Amino acid sequence: MAPDRSRASDPSTAVHDLGVDAYLFLYPLVLMELTRRQMTNCVRADPRGRSPMGSFGHARSYPSASSRVVVRPNFDTLYSVAWLDVGEEPAILRVPPTPDRYVIVPLMDMWTDVFAAPGSRATGNDGGLFAVVTRGWEGALPEGAVRIEAPTPTVWIIGRTQTNGPDDYPAVHAVQDGFETRPLSRWDDPAAEPVPGTVDPGVDDKTPPLRQVNALGAEEFFAMAAGLLARHPVHATDWSTVARMERIGIVPGHPFEPSSLDPADLRALSTVPRDARQVMMRRGMASVRVTDGWQCSLDTMGVYGNFYAKRAAIAMAGLGALPPEDAFYPMALTDADGRPLDGDGDYVLHFDADQLPPVEAFWSVTMYDQEGFQAANPLDRFALGDRDPLVYNGDGSLDLLLQHESPGPDREPNWLPAPKGPLGVTMRLYSPLPRPDGSPWTPPAVRRVR
Repeated sequence: MAPDRSRASDPSTAVHDLGVDAYLFLYPLVLMELTRRQMTNCVRADPRGRSPMGSFGHARSYPSASSRVVVRPNFDTLYSVAWLDVGEEPAILRVPPTPDRYVIVPLMDMWTDVFAAPGSRATGNDGGLFAVVTRGWEGALPEGAVRIEAPTPTVWIIGRTQTNGPDDYPAVHAVQDGFETRPLSRWDDPAAEPVPGTVDPGVDDKTPPLRQVNALGAEEFFAMAAGLLARHPVHATDWSTVARMERIGIVPGHPFEPSSLDPADLRALSTVPRDARQVMMRRGMASVRVTDGWQCSLDTMGVYGNFYAKRAAIAMAGLGALPPEDAFYPMALTDADGRPLDGDGDYVLHFDADQLPPVEAFWSVTMYDQEGFQAANPLDRFALGDRDPLVYNGDGSLDLLLQHESPGPDREPNWLPAPKGPLGVTMRLYSPLPRPDGSPWTPPAVRRVR
């Protein structure tokens, strides 16, 4: 069959399609910037993890049952977050020793690629000193500091410290207090206090960044993106996409000028945000495989190469995702019979003794409602994993009970309470290991028993 060239020959359609590709490419950059503005719009660090540029903010507890700040929060770690600007000078980062617990301190560029991840898997549990610099920077660094080159001058640190339930908070807080970052010029001053931030009244502190970016029209979106491109370089392999974007007026280092475009082209771009977000999930998640009812995404996670649709889709679904070597996030879509999981049913997640989740660190199963939030329950329990006092079967196998009503006192140690309605069940494997034959591990099917 001969290819249909009518679409490519329509100038308005061609402009629209270029706009869709540009939107997919630029979406993570704009979302990261809106996230940065909101998270750093404060005078000092607060318990939500917000902090001024260049200093750490720590989440000191798990989200409550009523919290709706973050979609699909984990109940395995407490976060330590910092935004760095290394454009003018390097930032020095200290990671404390954590001999008895897992820690990871991923550094993410403004394109959402994790370009370094000091911590248990990569550098061990002895802690260390790291110097985050721009590419090509030359100068003297503190003795013992390991140089890390950042692809963009703005860097997001999303540290995670293993937390074994609320009783473990004091020990985790001690670890968090050992994280430190300061500009190179102030590193030698041990008494240096964090530089207070400022509050910009023009920054929307209430609307989640995801909603903010999705509310932008095409002209607003591309104008913001063009401004960000002047500061944050693209990756070396992005050349062809950048060349295509120039055909619709998006040029790194230059403002986006809608007035320079033909009115017909502007009309063609007007529907791009809506259309691109539909393409984003369809194209970006096309490579994700589903095995035994579990959606398992292993390829191009955390480091995306030129798979721009996947990069954008993951930014929309879970900004800050780690590479699969550091974390694996299977999500249950259906039960063993292909039916969506629902709180009206009782389910068993059975692991044979030789099929328990293989990890170097630890694993968990977390229960969410259909919107990706935790739901109140009598035990105030939102996750179960290998650090909990689970009851194993005589043959070493394990049954986790996913249901709304209590299974009775004797079985409550293995009960993960479920809300009514559609369920969002997510596993987390930290430092996952492959099967003995080298293939990736996937969870067993969830069986409905009532």
